[in-house]
Amino acid sequence: MRISRTPSTAAAPPDWVTGSVWIEEVAAPEAPSRLKVDTVHFAPGARTMWHRHPFGQLLVITAGTGLVQRRGGPVETVGAGQSVHIGAGEWHWHGAAPSSVMTHLAIQEVAEDGTGAERGAPVTDAEYHTRPSAV
Repeated sequence: MRISRTPSTAAAPPDWVTGSVWIEEVAAPEAPSRLKVDTVHFAPGARTMWHRHPFGQLLVITAGTGLVQRRGGPVETVGAGQSVHIGAGEWHWHGAAPSSVMTHLAIQEVAEDGTGAERGAPVTDAEYHTRPSAV
């Protein structure tokens, strides 16, 4: 595994997010490891597209207040110190609450061919503004 000694921050690809999102690589896989860790910073209201990971994903919220939704489930509110496990192949999205920034560690295993996630449709405003439930 390659450990980033001086993480660099880059804007998230615009076809993967709505709003302003920045990613810092913490650890990238070097064979035989397939573990990838990023710190992801979301501006208020920013969020990912619907997406899924072949082996699932663990989100560890380190700052702010965020929202997470699994396909077919309620929008959940998450805050610093909480973690969320997303199952393998489970469609989901996550991002900051409308009036708060949110930062999380994103931990996932990538496939042997380097595939990390499959992108789906954008999260609609109606989906994003659904009344969240507490985790």
